[in-house]
Amino acid sequence: MSTISNGRGNAGAKPAERRYISEFGPSERIGGVFAISNAQLGRTRQDKPFLKCIVGDRTGEMPARMWSIDEATFRGLPTDGFAFLEGETQPYQGELQLIIHTISPAEPGPEEMRYLLPTSKRNIDEMFGELTAILGTLVHPAMKALAKLYLDDQFLMDAFKQAPAAKSMHHAYLGGLLEHTLTLVKLADLVCPLYPKINRDLVVMGLFLHDLGKTRELVYDRAFSYSDRGELIGHIVEGAIMLHDKAHLLMREQGVRMPAGALTVLQHIIISHHGIPEFGAAKIPATPEAILVSLLDNLDAKTTIALVAARPERASSFDRGGNFTEKQWALDTKLFRPDVLAQ
Repeated sequence: MSTISNGRGNAGAKPAERRYISEFGPSERIGGVFAISNAQLGRTRQDKPFLKCIVGDRTGEMPARMWSIDEATFRGLPTDGFAFLEGETQPYQGELQLIIHTISPAEPGPEEMRYLLPTSKRNIDEMFGELTAILGTLVHPAMKALAKLYLDDQFLMDAFKQAPAAKSMHHAYLGGLLEHTLTLVKLADLVCPLYPKINRDLVVMGLFLHDLGKTRELVYDRAFSYSDRGELIGHIVEGAIMLHDKAHLLMREQGVRMPAGALTVLQHIIISHHGIPEFGAAKIPATPEAILVSLLDNLDAKTTIALVAARPERASSFDRGGNFTEKQWALDTKLFRPDVLAQ
């Protein structure tokens, strides 16, 4: 059994001194400050309260349970936040889970946050530069002016560079929203020429705007969660509202009027990009551009989910065994791990 990996007074340790979740093995004692999310109070078969939550750091997440907890201790914990905890890892159904022995709320400083929240491995400024360059290839004057109006909104763009693309599903790390958006507009650059009647400006602008509402939907200065506005409005409606405001600002301050129907078509792309109502779409995609945006968004999201689950960048020190992952609920299937052509 390993020694405790990190003590309460050492939560801000340098990465060389800190053990990360991706490095944990079975039956290993751990201790330190971690992000916790979705903290809930369950009941055992004997009707005793227990804590169930997700524990995370910059390298990943793992399920956690505390089998003996009083309700007062639970009420003192954040639903989504940070906690100092001590416990032991345990194999369970081919995966690792953490059995928590002690837990208390924690308030990490800015330096500690670097080790607690996952972050894109790509350079933020370089990605933003690539995205800006592609937006610079828009042809229609109104689209070029609208893109510039968004890009000139420094507060919004700072949030766009920082935000994750999701709380947990895909690109769930700081800078993930920018990374996801850049991948999509690069895909559009490759795909649009194959369909000459597709309006590339609408596709590229729609992809740029489709998830910008997540800058207001998500909270990402602590464990990723939803803001009150995110719970009540959501990023799809938020994005459509934001676009309405930007279009009117463009006309009022710059005298640039959107072509007839262009605002409606762009808003339709935003509110339909989840494809079907069961997945959150307010409308089913009903223009060629909206269909292409929805398909490209689904392509990047699901492919990323599959690769993270089946072929994670950080090899775990715990051999999970078997050729298949646990069922991935977002994909409704288990995934075959091996790359059969890998050398």
